[in-house]
Amino acid sequence: MARYFHPLLMILASATHRELAAQIQYLKAENEILRSKLPKRVIVTERERLRLIKLGTRAGAAIKELISIVTHRTFQRWVAASRVTRGSQKVMRRPGRPRTPEDIRELVLRIARETGWGYTRILGELKKLGIQNVGKTTVRNILKEAGLDPGPNRGAGSWDEFLRIHAQTLWACDFLSKKVWTLGGRVEHFVLVFINLRSREVMATPATVSPNGAWVAQQARNFVQDVQETGGQMAHLLHDWDTKFTAQFDAILKSEGVAVHRVGPVKPNLNAFIERYVQSLQRECLDHFIVLGERHLNYLISEYVEHYNTERPHMGIDAVPRPPDDQAATGEVICRERLGGLLRHYHRKAA
Repeated sequence: MARYFHPLLMILASATHRELAAQIQYLKAENEILRSKLPKRVIVTERERLRLIKLGTRAGAAIKELISIVTHRTFQRWVAASRVTRGSQKVMRRPGRPRTPEDIRELVLRIARETGWGYTRILGELKKLGIQNVGKTTVRNILKEAGLDPGPNRGAGSWDEFLRIHAQTLWACDFLSKKVWTLGGRVEHFVLVFINLRSREVMATPATVSPNGAWVAQQARNFVQDVQETGGQMAHLLHDWDTKFTAQFDAILKSEGVAVHRVGPVKPNLNAFIERYVQSLQRECLDHFIVLGERHLNYLISEYVEHYNTERPHMGIDAVPRPPDDQAATGEVICRERLGGLLRHYHRKAA
């Protein structure tokens, strides 16, 4: 900027009054055109604001006709809120909450631009990183000020509240289907997934092209065994009226003391946790790939399940991943990637 500024001063200094007026008129017209291409509101940093105050006060009353980046009234408020000291410039603190530290603002915008996540998901990542003094509104405002969509605000309904009462021992399950490219063409594969409502722990079966009664029954046995081996609890299981859930499937669970509840029909909100997980798996992972074979499908799902269980924060449990990440609240923020960067996990670098 300096290499352009000094020649401009030389031109203005050597110009006649008439030439100077013509040059100023041209610069004002050019500024108006440039301003028309910008957003309605231009956000300036503290340093930029101080520079405008310093130069604007020198212009005296003429600043009212010159200023265009903000209104003259706003400029007057800037001047009233500032105090210039010898050798430095200091802005008086305005009433209200202090501004969020710049490093946190930059981190919020970095995560948003790299992932496209909404503000609640970003807040979860901040909590994982030990940043606890930032709320939802702050994250949302940071995104809005940067011109980024903060995303929808999804609240919990009364049915969710009811489910949480039994969440510790309550599981839900559903089928996921995905068409996979094979040597014989595209073939539909099925995966049965389970989720615990309290911990958000997820289990997924290997894919199959034939989810018959024998296969489904075996998955019920495997599910019971896996929960017992990991020390989990199960007293209730929710699933819909899909005909693939056979009487034998229910009987195996009931023999282990698990009460099976069929929800619906045509009411996915009654089984919202597993429906939301299947949607997340599809949108955040599978929709981004052309799946080549059953082995490829199993690999993609296993990577997402591991990410979901150990890295992805869940707002329903205070944005804490399962298991909790024991990491310091300081240190460089680094990003761990899965599936070529599709899945990202932010954490602090070990000292």
